[in-house]
Amino acid sequence: RLRSAPVAVRFVTNTTKESKRDLLERLTGLGFDIAEHEIFTSLTAARNLLEQQQVRPLLLVDDKALPDFTGIGTDNPNAVVVGLAPEHFHYKMMNRAFR
Repeated sequence: RLRSAPVAVRFVTNTTKESKRDLLERLTGLGFDIAEHEIFTSLTAARNLLEQQQVRPLLLVDDKALPDFTGIGTDNPNAVVVGLAPEHFHYKMMNRAFR
């Protein structure tokens, strides 16, 4: 019914554990009729903000989430993006993030 209404359909999630592409594959595998442009994640919001602010982030996100940041410069970071990535939360990485 929503698809036939004059409204945009979006699927919104706060997941930071997987890329939009992985999420799309999982949802279509469960039978959802969904297109990638209909998915809006917290990583989408983070990327939009990075682009608006023109900053270079240190990405403390799960490796499976990295594709959502393709093309974003990360050399000499001047910002930090934090997601669910326990494997990255260790002294060396936290020290780098704080610096």
